[in-house]
Amino acid sequence: MSNDAPIPVTVLTGFLGAGKTTLLNRILTEQHGKKLAVIENEFGEVGVDNQLVIQSDEELFEMNNGCICCSVRGDLIRILGRLMKRKDRLDGILIETTGLADPGPVAQTFFTDDEMRAKFRIDGIITVVDTKHILQHLGDSPEAQKQIAFADVLILNKTDLVSPADLDRLEARIHKMNSAAKIIRAQNANVPLEAVLNVGGFNLSRATELNPAFLEPEYPFEWAGAYPLPIGTHELVIGHCHHDEHEHEEGHECTCGHDHAHGEHQHEEHAHDHDEGEAHDHDHCHHHHGNPDELDVVVMPVKSLDEKDLVTARDAAVLTFSDWENKVKDGDTLTPGGTLHRLLLKDGHGHYKLQIPHEGHFLVFEGCGEDPLHIHVAGDTVKPVWQKDFQHTHSHEDAVSSVGISEPGELDGKKLNDWIGKLLKEKGADIYRMKGVLAVRGSTKRLVFQGVHMLFDAKFDREWAGAPRTNTLVFIGKNLDRAALNESFKACLS
Repeated sequence: MSNDAPIPVTVLTGFLGAGKTTLLNRILTEQHGKKLAVIENEFGEVGVDNQLVIQSDEELFEMNNGCICCSVRGDLIRILGRLMKRKDRLDGILIETTGLADPGPVAQTFFTDDEMRAKFRIDGIITVVDTKHILQHLGDSPEAQKQIAFADVLILNKTDLVSPADLDRLEARIHKMNSAAKIIRAQNANVPLEAVLNVGGFNLSRATELNPAFLEPEYPFEWAGAYPLPIGTHELVIGHCHHDEHEHEEGHECTCGHDHAHGEHQHEEHAHDHDEGEAHDHDHCHHHHGNPDELDVVVMPVKSLDEKDLVTARDAAVLTFSDWENKVKDGDTLTPGGTLHRLLLKDGHGHYKLQIPHEGHFLVFEGCGEDPLHIHVAGDTVKPVWQKDFQHTHSHEDAVSSVGISEPGELDGKKLNDWIGKLLKEKGADIYRMKGVLAVRGSTKRLVFQGVHMLFDAKFDREWAGAPRTNTLVFIGKNLDRAALNESFKACLS
């Protein structure tokens, strides 16, 4: 391969607990002689996967605090930018997504930027399928369906846990969902490397056939508006105008520029501009991405309303949305600039002070919510002079959440066994995935555990070797009680 040829990128995906990390470790331990970089993404506030991936010579990059297809996509772009600057050429890049990721936007990253297109190429999307549990998720998880639909190679993993007849029926169903993908059956992800690396399987025309909007970027925000504001402290309000009810009855438009008409709303699938004075259907996402009592907002000045300046501000906002958030309580002050403000709402409402340092136009980028945004100056509602919808169609199941625990100390082995047994019995159906690295009293080695629903596996691996004996674990599932999990786990500490 010449030094000018694009570096092949393999996207490794699959629903929670399918066996992605097992396959990744197989790739890293094989004597393939390739120089690879690994990019990982986790769902949850405590990173575990980087501890589960075996130690290797490959470079490992971890992105946390969000989903790779949403809030941390700016991190992905930054990491790829660093890899571009390497003097020694990589043979390939592996991207392991969280089990809740839609792989489409990840692959899309490499087609919507000319430099990315020149330096990298998507070699294939490899989807690992948990044959034991996938049927539980296909009906209610759009992510699981998209992971199968976008795959170039489908690995039906854990085939030893289902009967041959059930496996045949599952393969037939999956083949109907994606007839173009190569299907491989496996146990413990024991597939030949040539089946997952350099497969040359990604087909752009097929991706656009599955999703006509594939090459239209998705953004971590779904709406932006430009407001002409004077210097001073103004009021930013989330919630309906006090005069909405009267204007709805009269059929008039609210002066803030948003159409609050009751009844069915049609969510815009593609980004488009609104002329000044045109009503904006601010229905937002049909599903909340995260907590419905929080709304992410970025406010930044813009030099002008020329297309070039607006695009520059939009790209800056993408990176800001991938950064750490500043939580803003009702009545607190927020200022423009490169800060992601997470507005804490109560029943969809909130009032905040917006401190404007100089007169000019200010862009407000709004994340995924359902209640309209207004800016008041001296009691009058300021109307946006430019506004735009952005495609943000991805959402996770509202009921799915992540609970991370990190506690120093040593665990009592018997208490730990009893706790896990009780937890699986009572909550196993709701726990999609659990994994962690634990310190058990009396052992010099780390206890690594993995669980999917009722299935559980734990084994000692390498020595702690002077590293802090800290217990790190994460639960991903439905109806998880964070306080109860933390309290019951702490009771296992000796």
